[in-house]
Amino acid sequence: MEKQKKQLIVIGAGPGGYAAAFYAASHGLDVLLIDKRGALGGVCLNEGCIPSKALIHATEVIESAKEAKEFGITFNTPEINLDELRVWKNSVIKKLNKGIQTLADNKGVSVLIGRAHFENNDTLRVETESGQQFFNFDHLIIAAGSEPAMPAAFDLGNKRIMTSKEALDIDEIPKTLLVVGGGYIGMELGSVYAGLGSKVTVIEAGASIIMGADKDLVRPVLKRAKENFDRLLFKAKVKKMSTKAKKIAVEYEYEDELKTESFDKVLVSVGRKPNSDDLGLENTNIKTDDKGFVICDDKQATSVSNIYAIGDIAGGVLLAHKASKEAKIAVEAILGRQVSNKELIIPAVVFTNPEIAWVGVTEEEARAQKLKVEISKFSWAASGRALSLNRTDGLTKLIIDKETDRILGVGIVGPGAGELIGEACLAVTNGLTAEDMSETVHAHPTLSETLLESAELYYGHSAHAFNAAKETKRE
Repeated sequence: MEKQKKQLIVIGAGPGGYAAAFYAASHGLDVLLIDKRGALGGVCLNEGCIPSKALIHATEVIESAKEAKEFGITFNTPEINLDELRVWKNSVIKKLNKGIQTLADNKGVSVLIGRAHFENNDTLRVETESGQQFFNFDHLIIAAGSEPAMPAAFDLGNKRIMTSKEALDIDEIPKTLLVVGGGYIGMELGSVYAGLGSKVTVIEAGASIIMGADKDLVRPVLKRAKENFDRLLFKAKVKKMSTKAKKIAVEYEYEDELKTESFDKVLVSVGRKPNSDDLGLENTNIKTDDKGFVICDDKQATSVSNIYAIGDIAGGVLLAHKASKEAKIAVEAILGRQVSNKELIIPAVVFTNPEIAWVGVTEEEARAQKLKVEISKFSWAASGRALSLNRTDGLTKLIIDKETDRILGVGIVGPGAGELIGEACLAVTNGLTAEDMSETVHAHPTLSETLLESAELYYGHSAHAFNAAKETKRE
């Protein structure tokens, strides 16, 4: 058995894996990037973040056309060509696939398409179309990602029961769609299908949608979802599913009653599980937790010191940008530099309509931790730019330390919230204060001014809002 030797092997070519490979190569390491699919980019690019956002944009165009009636512009009813929509969505993916491959070539990263499997702590077997290859390595990074969870009770082998992967194929527009789970994936994809014309029902076990975000940020999203979706059923639980002719019969519990209803399709969106089952980890000393996530230290190192894990397979928040940051930490550790993931500030963005974004401590977390904070909120109803966009349902708020004026967290809801959160990330990561924010000139008229206004409102001198607790009127 002939073995090839590599300085660094990376398993998985998603946003964590290719970021690690490219960063390591730029620092002179000989890197082999292994991925089991023929197209680079991982779940995020091929069946997650990118295609979902492309489809969200398409349906937002439909909604914008409807709303244009309010200011005197009327369009004909949109005609949806699913074949052309899929072609366009797939073209976006292919362009990015090609871009990653080109970068790998330019950066001198070797790419091998195949399924990686550990023989032991030191040897990796890769099954390719042309046969098996064996490798030794100085260092290895596991970036194998995750996949949608499908409870056994729902896994009937019926194509009408979908995960996010199948839902993004958009092979038809079902008349009725059940979304099981009101988290960010369920709400994003539910919005896509509702925009295309499906009657969407959401069944969520919790008391609201998008648990983890502050209630005031969720409120505008919930309001619009109630307008666009057929039903939102909270504190409800799906018990079982069965095939009924060309529909899926769903038995669920709601308001202390057991009900059965049939849907054309069902989207199961109840979380994700790590891709750790088929890596041969049992042949190594790498430890996993009870859910299958690889246990790492603050440098992303596993219990085998020269093997690291990053991204979804390492647990925590399952977000692409977290994986990319952990990629850099792992490579820095391999290079012998002092790094740690303990102080990572990871933003979250939900691409609903309107978008929600937050970073740092949420208001609810601050209350639970009994932090001495003040919340400064600026309603977009007072934003000239929001008014000109006919979108005044937004809100920007700062969570501010009362003693130091440091910005501990920021929450935004409104169109483009995901684009606005970058400035907030910079502020929270670098310990900036509300005064730093208020002294920074923001272009007018822009939605970014809502961050400025929130900071100025905290001090009681906003030009477009009034803080009764900090401003006094002249008699």
